Amino acid sequence: MRIDAIRAQHVLIDDDFVPATLRLRQGRIEAIEPPESEVAGLLLEVPDTAYVVPGVVDTHVHVNEPGRTHWEGFLSATEAAALGGVTTLIDMPLNSVPPTTTLAGLRAKQEAATRKLMVDVGFWGGAVPGNLQHLEPLWDAGVFGFKCFLAPSGVDEFPPLDGAGFTAALTEIARFGGLMIVHAEDAGVLDAHAPTSGSRAYADFLLSRPDEAELAAIRQVIDGTRETGARTHILHLSSARALDLIKDAKDEGLPLSVETCPHYLCFASEQIPDASPQFKCCPPIRDAGNREELWQALRAGVIDTIVSDHSPADAEEKGRGDGDLQQAWGGVSGLQVGFSAVATEARRRNIGLSRVSRWMSRNTADLAGLRSKGRIEVGVDADLAVYDTGAELRVDATRLAHRHPISAFDGLRYGGRVTHTIVRANAIDVERPDHVWGRQLRRVS
Repeated sequence: MRIDAIRAQHVLIDDDFVPATLRLRQGRIEAIEPPESEVAGLLLEVPDTAYVVPGVVDTHVHVNEPGRTHWEGFLSATEAAALGGVTTLIDMPLNSVPPTTTLAGLRAKQEAATRKLMVDVGFWGGAVPGNLQHLEPLWDAGVFGFKCFLAPSGVDEFPPLDGAGFTAALTEIARFGGLMIVHAEDAGVLDAHAPTSGSRAYADFLLSRPDEAELAAIRQVIDGTRETGARTHILHLSSARALDLIKDAKDEGLPLSVETCPHYLCFASEQIPDASPQFKCCPPIRDAGNREELWQALRAGVIDTIVSDHSPADAEEKGRGDGDLQQAWGGVSGLQVGFSAVATEARRRNIGLSRVSRWMSRNTADLAGLRSKGRIEVGVDADLAVYDTGAELRVDATRLAHRHPISAFDGLRYGGRVTHTIVRANAIDVERPDHVWGRQLRRVS
């Protein structure tokens, strides 16, 4: 359903909520007018308990199609995104087969996504051993940057870079002005803490992925950024012990940015039951004190963005080992509920919704260079979410839209939920999200 205007008492303009009418035309915001303005056409009137914010731009989503579509796919992932207020996502280059490490891999992704998108979707490329010559062609073809691992990724077709390979990839990416995004855990540290036997205890899994694995890898990223001048981004920061390193690097002026995820901001290791693979992710969810330090770092601007790192798998993979957390697939499925969860947790800490939106929409859009996304301004895409604090979200994993009913958020209740998602002026019916209005995006120089 295409709408022509939205009227609300709380519309996020820059960093303030103000009464306004948004006039929409040809998929963009044509004008921002006083709330009493007369409008022609279809008007969405928003209740006074609700807030109109830019659609979430989630730059860290594993869609897995093609190749592992039984884990997730473009249709199910983008439906979950739409139901959670996410209007743009960027798909990670691994877990699909083939991975997005060559032009052929990118074309396979693009073909698989055709006519299956409920929201707009872009693609990351991958940096792996032996594909240095593919990086610039992928960049020219429109990927938003390149992901690499410094430790095994969990899938054989996407191996990690060693020290020399990482430096070479950074040097090449710096040459053409690209962006490297890094899964920052150190292989040597992980090997030194590898368990000798399986365990169902979350405490044992946590010991196998210590803070030092992140610290050592982040030091390597910082050193490489300084040496090559490449723009770098640290993915899914879990350990607060790395914050001083990151702050110092930013103070030095290095082109480094950092993200964290809803599960690191909402959960604490002390509360995670044993043999519960829905909470397993790498790097892991750490303790409550660590969680609060991540919130403080967001406030201080040391951490720039919040993204889902939606990484689902089927029940067989998540349940591998019958609760043995060393065997189970690592990944949290939070795409549909992440914004509401973070907004609620932020409110408990007296952090306003405008800051949450900046972390999850404007800053993520800016990371990817999507200047027409993540903000409410005249001329940008009419990508919007209506978040109603008068409506409760009760998370039931069996009713989430992603392919498998497995979620760390199952059973939780949040005092606010997304009631409308609008993609380029097309309002998605959250009760019947059956329209594929999304477009494939490519990086624009």
